[in-house]
Amino acid sequence: QVQPVESGGGLVQAGGSLRLSCAASGSIFRIRTMGWYRQAPGRQRELVATISTGGTTNCADSVKGRFTISRDNAKNTMFLQMTSLKPEDTAVYYCNVVPRGPWDAWGQGTLVTVSS
Repeated sequence: QVQPVESGGGLVQAGGSLRLSCAASGSIFRIRTMGWYRQAPGRQRELVATISTGGTTNCADSVKGRFTISRDNAKNTMFLQMTSLKPEDTAVYYCNVVPRGPWDAWGQGTLVTVSS
């Protein structure tokens, strides 16, 4: 299992930027596609960006061109650089493997709040 610890969230004005970090324990991190998920108030958790072990990335249409995902396999860490933030990006952000199974526990997440 990957035991993720997310950090870097905070309060930012619309148009601002934040960089999220994910520290993951376990050797699985280096052999799995990883992703950033988010859950906005009253909504289901959604996958917003993925990165393969080789560095191939994909982003949801809602964040494409604004969010960049990256990883450092040597340090078992992953990042999400978020720019041009919008109020609708407000959510708790989580990192985890992709696809995620029921045995892949969630971390505590990191809250991102974008004010208008």
